[in-house]
This record gives sequence, C-alpha cells and structure tokens, in this order.
Amino acid sequence: MDNAAPTGPALRPLRIGDTAPDFEARSTAGPVRLSDFRGRWLVLFSHPADFTPVCTTEFVALAREAAAFDARDCALMALSVDSLFSHFAWLRMIRDRFDVEVRFPIVEDPTLVVGRAYGMVCAQDSDSATVRTTFFIDPAGTIRALSCYPASVGRSIPEMLRTLDALQAIDAAEGVAPANWQAGDALLRPPAQDIDEVFAAEGQADWFLREATPRKGERR
Repeated sequence: MDNAAPTGPALRPLRIGDTAPDFEARSTAGPVRLSDFRGRWLVLFSHPADFTPVCTTEFVALAREAAAFDARDCALMALSVDSLFSHFAWLRMIRDRFDVEVRFPIVEDPTLVVGRAYGMVCAQDSDSATVRTTFFIDPAGTIRALSCYPASVGRSIPEMLRTLDALQAIDAAEGVAPANWQAGDALLRPPAQDIDEVFAAEGQADWFLREATPRKGERR
C-alpha cells in the first residue's frame, strides 16, 4: 500500500495545538493509518536512517521500554525514508544482536510525503538525513508536544516518558507541571485571572505560584 497524501497543514512546521495530519502507509506491522490510533495517545517519531549507530541505540531502548508506554495507553510509531525491507533487515539485526524485538510499527516514507506534511523536512529537501523529530499526539489527534534533535544526538527515553506523564497529569487535573516535574509530584495551579483574587492572595506570589494539590497542612 503506497503512502496516501496526508490531510491537514502541510509544508510548514506543525505547532502545538495543530491536528496531526492523517496518512496511510506501509509499515513493519502492516498497513497503518494514523487516525486509527484515535482514542489513545501516540508518539510518532522520525529517524534519519536504518543501520545507523544512534538510531539503533534508540530503537533498542524504546523496544525495552515499550511496555512502559503501553501501560500509559500510548502507542509508538516510527518513520523514515528507508524501504520496508530495509526496516525488516534492520529489525532482524537488532533482534539477533541485542536480543530485543521491535514490535511497534516503522513506517516507510520513500517519497517524503509524510515527512514534508509534518514539517520534518523542507519542501526542497531530497532526503531526511538530519531529521530526528518527535510528536506527542493525544487521543483526539491533537499535537500536544514536540521535540527535534540533530542526527548526532539521541533521544532520552526517560524524558519522553516524563513528557507523556506530564501531559496526562495536566489533563486529569486542573494544574500545570513545573520544572523537573516527575510522576507523583504536585502540580501547580494555573495563575489567577481575576484582579480580586490577585489582591486577596496572602503572599506576593500566591496568586500565580501555588501547588494544585498541596501536601497535608500546607496552604492551598
């Protein structure tokens, strides 16, 4: 099945809040359509090429943490310009060398139609050798976070999980995640948007810097 032209914003970098463009393509797990993942979280990420050192370490690490993403009701999907059969050969090498099976789908994008629709590559580019982009897509199909690294720097899987945890936590409660937030930490309350609440706050910063769920004995 050939890549179908994605729908939605194209030829510009996607932004947080955009709807992830839909597409249908061949993958190592069979034909996939992005919209089929609606109803659960999805991390869609691109890698520059198969049989490269940094990408290999990423896929080994992600395969070993696949259960952690699944426990968060989040699917993984990878994308590169390499062919389906190159993907197969690479995954066979990973299994034989590292004793781990990569079961999440790896999409082939030889015409760059998906990469261009997602702004992973420019319209004039002929390859995606510099692309290492990650999109966090929520169950409604909205892009909630994204990151981009050079080909020479691998992703941090713990940071991917932390980002996913934070997005799910702020959806479940009225709060925002502070710096270095980890699952189980308190969230912060969104800042007040009413002048009377600002003036009524006990401390100078209490109207905008308070825990959403304070610990026992602490002031809300």
